[in-house]
Amino acid sequence: MLDILVQEENERESGETGPCMEYLLHHKILETLYTLGKADCPPGMKQQVLAFFTKLLGRIRQPLLPHINVHRPVQKLIRLCGEVLATPTENEEIQFLCIVCAKLKQDPYLVNFFLESKLKAMALQGSASVITEDMIKDQEPVTTDTGQPGQPEETPGAAGAEHMEREDELPQQADELSFSLDELNVTASSESSAACTNQDYNLVNSLLNLTKSPDGRIAVKACEGLMLLVSLPEPAAAKCLTQSTCLCELLTDRLATLYKALPQSLDPLDIETVEAINWGLDSYSHKEDASAFPGKRALISFLSWFDYCDQLIKEAQKTTAVAMAKAVRERFFIDVMEPQLMQTSEIGILTSTALLHRIVRQVTSDVLLQELVYFILGEHREPETLTDINRHPLRHRLIEHCDHISDEISIMTLRMFEHLLQKPNEHILYNLVLRNLEERNYMEYKPPCQEDKDVVENGQIAGAVDLEEDPLFTDLSPDNTLSAQEWLSASPPVSPEHPKNDGKTEVHKIVNSFLCLVPDEAKSSYHVEGTGYDTYLRDAHRQFRDYCVICLRWEWPGSPRSLEKCNLEASFFEGHFLKVLFERMGRILDQPYDVNLQVTSVLSKLSLFPHPHIHEYLLDPYVNLASGCKSLFSVIVRVVGDLMVRIQRIPDFTPKLLLVRKRLLGLEPEGPIIDHMTLLEGVIVLEEFCKELAAIAFVKYHTSATP
Repeated sequence: MLDILVQEENERESGETGPCMEYLLHHKILETLYTLGKADCPPGMKQQVLAFFTKLLGRIRQPLLPHINVHRPVQKLIRLCGEVLATPTENEEIQFLCIVCAKLKQDPYLVNFFLESKLKAMALQGSASVITEDMIKDQEPVTTDTGQPGQPEETPGAAGAEHMEREDELPQQADELSFSLDELNVTASSESSAACTNQDYNLVNSLLNLTKSPDGRIAVKACEGLMLLVSLPEPAAAKCLTQSTCLCELLTDRLATLYKALPQSLDPLDIETVEAINWGLDSYSHKEDASAFPGKRALISFLSWFDYCDQLIKEAQKTTAVAMAKAVRERFFIDVMEPQLMQTSEIGILTSTALLHRIVRQVTSDVLLQELVYFILGEHREPETLTDINRHPLRHRLIEHCDHISDEISIMTLRMFEHLLQKPNEHILYNLVLRNLEERNYMEYKPPCQEDKDVVENGQIAGAVDLEEDPLFTDLSPDNTLSAQEWLSASPPVSPEHPKNDGKTEVHKIVNSFLCLVPDEAKSSYHVEGTGYDTYLRDAHRQFRDYCVICLRWEWPGSPRSLEKCNLEASFFEGHFLKVLFERMGRILDQPYDVNLQVTSVLSKLSLFPHPHIHEYLLDPYVNLASGCKSLFSVIVRVVGDLMVRIQRIPDFTPKLLLVRKRLLGLEPEGPIIDHMTLLEGVIVLEEFCKELAAIAFVKYHTSATP
């Protein structure tokens, strides 16, 4: 029959229906075949009917689904799919469902034919009940099948063929995926079951059932079918998908089950370095893995399913994406992950933070990232005060963990924040830092009177501190110090009305101020080749360019807010995040080397952001700080003051410092333990950090000065 129909279509002009096809449509042949398939009479008939429907939809070029005598039996046949797992017809069922999905992807409007009956039924509620022929035959409501949201990357035509052929390309996945998609088969919770009874979005429900198949290939193809459906742009289908199916529950329940299946303790390095996860290729063989560790299979399964959720939300139509992401936040992040992150067991904190770090690195969907950010940081955008830093308990706890008694927990939490800051989401930096700098109340500002104006015109800055008289700078030669006029020219503009001086002149002064911070007797880099300040310039340029691309769409101002418009009377609090970072920076001479590297890494990432207030607060050594305020530069100045006192107490300080640097660079073999090792390593990190800040300042000024 199929051969006759295909031959007939080939012999006729495009779009013309032949007599055989007319007969098939008018005499309800597909209805008859459906009835035989449902009864599986004779035995094996269901398999044949599914194969016939699949080939008919796949090989006939003219649109068939709009015909009521096609889409009605197709709807009914969809109901039969996924009813029982591991049936002999499972392969035919998934191929049939996938060809329907591909057809809908090709022509999204077709989804309305599948939704039409449901919408009619809803419209007719409360009025005369209409009993259709289908209801009489099947004793169940007319179904609505299909569609969803978004715009996947593949072309519609290729999508169908690709998803139909994937089965042959996944020869090894059946056994391997069974761990995450069968053994971890989620029996929906009682509330999920209650919410999902008597639903009639059968194309989605059948695919959801088949994602639990013991055969990994079937499960993967079911996931691919769902990926096509969520990307359909029809609003009615999107609404039906999120309100009338168990899709959100399936995603979140399986995430929770896979997360809970992980060992209580996992090595953070294993979590970080496990191979890049692709949800469709979760084929892991413990026997073949030379780098296996306990829990690796469970970890790969969890990360694989998270990647699927991420990709699904990324491809989905907007309203569907938002609904799915909110479900992940409420039912997985808050209900499952938050208690683990808030616990007091150090092993538990370390493992859960490492998993959160991995999730932050892995997420690519903007909508899911938004929900992840709100989960970690909360939604607050008003300036912080010391009394309300605990408003969002998880944010408060994670920031506190940056200064945890366990160095491992501190480093892991700092790394999580470092990667979070690099994500393309404006709320992250605003919530952590920018909201506290908006009013620029870290500056001491006197309204300019005529006397002050005269002083400025004469090359002096009103209220400026003369660093030449600062005891910390007595070791600097006159060539390295700046005149008052140069200090003025080095400061960024205070408002758009005051044009900036030449950028290259400014950068020279700023760079020198950072490079001269560490006294000569505490410097060791000039004894070792290839460790000069210029080595940081290339990295700073590349990173700053990347940050500018990320921040471009946030429409940040090009210059600081005018002081006349700022509330300088408000008390300044740098915020919980910077407070903890500054405290750790202040202890750089007494902390382990690895902790110092991570603290300075986060601060340098913050300094790279192209926002004028961040630049002014973190990278302008000449900003006139209000009483009681501290900045990054003032913190480093205090550290240098402490260092200069402590240097005097250590005999042979410079040779020891040079030896430690060479050991860290691998230029000297490990030898006897050197006294004051933590201090010496801290001095080296401090020197390198000042060079890095100088390079960042140079790159930022150079970029802003270039037209």
